[in-house]
Amino acid sequence: MPTEAFDVIDFVVNKGHGVTGLAEMGLKSVPDQYIQPVEERLESLKLATDESIPIIDVCNWEDQTVCDAICNASQKYGFFQIINHGIPMEVLEEVQAAAHRFFQLPTEEKVKYKADAFKPGTAKMGTSFSPNKEKILEWKDYLSMQYVDDETASANWPPVCKDAALNYFNRVQVIVRKLYDILLKGLNLKGFDESKKSLLMAWIAVNFNYYPYCPNPELTVGVGRHSDGSALTVLLQDDIGGLYVRAPEGDSWIHVPPTKGALVVNIGDMVQLLSNGHYKSIEHKAVANSNKSRASVAIFINPSPDQVVAPLPELLEATGEKPLYKEILFIDYFKYFFSKGHDGKATIEWAKI
Repeated sequence: MPTEAFDVIDFVVNKGHGVTGLAEMGLKSVPDQYIQPVEERLESLKLATDESIPIIDVCNWEDQTVCDAICNASQKYGFFQIINHGIPMEVLEEVQAAAHRFFQLPTEEKVKYKADAFKPGTAKMGTSFSPNKEKILEWKDYLSMQYVDDETASANWPPVCKDAALNYFNRVQVIVRKLYDILLKGLNLKGFDESKKSLLMAWIAVNFNYYPYCPNPELTVGVGRHSDGSALTVLLQDDIGGLYVRAPEGDSWIHVPPTKGALVVNIGDMVQLLSNGHYKSIEHKAVANSNKSRASVAIFINPSPDQVVAPLPELLEATGEKPLYKEILFIDYFKYFFSKGHDGKATIEWAKI
């Protein structure tokens, strides 16, 4: 069926078919609603061929060279990959398979999870980023599973994927605590403890991102340029990949190739804000693929919605620095982040003094 013969937005967004539904139609070209300006396409990216995102072996978290590598990468690149992190390969493979299982369900099953807003403990299926706010849509569907506790998740997350998602998430939580401990100590502050949970890891989402086969990947994007509004993000790529990160200098981009068994970690806006800019949240984007559908699993670690976030007072006191960012309520930041399409670093700029 030619795309001009029906309402693309109604089919994809309102009826819940997503871009998966478009791909299943066997389109020969992407609809106009997905065609990005030339400057946003992969062909326009200047690739930094002489730089790469660090791959850090964390088999010994106590090793100071490991801690230094994590902090240095967080300051320079805002991204790094970790290997030998302790999560078995079969757990990683099963959660990736679970993502594919969900998006291969019939539409009538998936739309049970269609919702207008994120609600604690529930799962929300959606497409693009903020389709009602974006001028041009992204070639991506997602399932966002909001975590409160295991019991609530087991009751509300989709049966086809909840066990794999919970198993993976609970293992990642352990890693996140270790990362926070290292990042805090890297600022010469006291390490992570339960008193910092509301500030650093109180509101958590496990997202399955699905990028179905795209007839013209060169014309669109899987995810547009942005930095994450989270505090920390842990991403599991599949073997296809498609992630690009803005290089520290100039206007070039670094490809982050899939590394078997690795987890990609990136600093979110909240850690940049809390660290008063010492750690950097960096722009990144994802491309679509013409050969096969791919999936990634992202865990977004956030402050509590009602948490006031500002540069850490103990850091300012120790360094004598002036705060670069104003105090904000995290839920206000979150709402502003989703009130528009992906637009680079515009949201963190909004929080500057």
